[in-house]
Amino acid sequence: MKTLVLLLTACALPPSVSAAAADTQPVLVESRQIWGEAPHNAFTDLIRFKDRWVCVFREGQGHVAADGALRIITSTDGNQWQSSALISSPDSDLRDAKISITPDNRLMLAGAEAIPHPQTGKTYKHQSLVWFSEDGKNWSAKHEVGEPNFWLWRITWHQGKAYGFGYGTKKENHGIRLYVSNNGKEFSPLVENAAPDAGYANETSMVFLPDNTCYCLLRRDGKPNTGLLGTAKPPYTEWTWRDLGVRLGGPDMIRLPDGRFIAAVRLYDGKVRTSLCWIDVDKGMLTEALKLPSGGDCSYAGMVWYNDLLWVSYYSSHEEKTSIYLAKVRFEIK
Repeated sequence: MKTLVLLLTACALPPSVSAAAADTQPVLVESRQIWGEAPHNAFTDLIRFKDRWVCVFREGQGHVAADGALRIITSTDGNQWQSSALISSPDSDLRDAKISITPDNRLMLAGAEAIPHPQTGKTYKHQSLVWFSEDGKNWSAKHEVGEPNFWLWRITWHQGKAYGFGYGTKKENHGIRLYVSNNGKEFSPLVENAAPDAGYANETSMVFLPDNTCYCLLRRDGKPNTGLLGTAKPPYTEWTWRDLGVRLGGPDMIRLPDGRFIAAVRLYDGKVRTSLCWIDVDKGMLTEALKLPSGGDCSYAGMVWYNDLLWVSYYSSHEEKTSIYLAKVRFEIK
């Protein structure tokens, strides 16, 4: 494993941020590589569970490879990490690990199975899956969730229900479908087409407010390829979307203790990088706040607010090979 990288520096302000806002900008306290055992380590998520850190990601021979598996690593302090489990599937590529905590205090791992050569009797190439664990080491059998060829990319729990947008993986079903579940094992469509005019909408991150308003950060590819910010109130069947005017990838978004929204995304303008960005939900604006040490094949972060710091897992290929990193970022909370 690489030598740890320690950084303590105020970030440079992007041109769109005024000098008056300088004291509100995040500061990178530390960034370190925490895993790089496989040829390609990528697509992370992060959570704190029973006084331990749990980081999940995909590992394989390459960005796309038939041997893709989901690795679960844990740590008590964020410095030393151990492998707790590896979940694989014969003849398929497991991708995009996402982790959450169920209302009955179990870990729920979500991912998708990409099947290069569908088996006899199967007509689909993608199937969303979930697994459950009480300790991060021992995992249940897989549960197929959602519908074939709809990629349930991230699952968010709110008031005892699991919500997630699934995006169509075939040319004829491009679009996003909102799913809901009472137990995390059976998901049913709540909205068949949540963003009818969005084009090739796909990856998402949802944040629910105490008043039950939901915001969704949405990636789009193709033309147009700029990200969208969605808003809905219960029962989440009617969505309003605003164009952020910025291309982004691998979104994750959370709300800070002072109510501001921060997102971790891949940015494509100039050098590709993983950055933290302010999301102004009132104006529908995205503003870069802090570039994390990254480049090339990168992003797909998980974020946790803990001990007055934002902890961010992500992957990047800016050093010798594509590896997993953990950053700690300080904010001035208003």
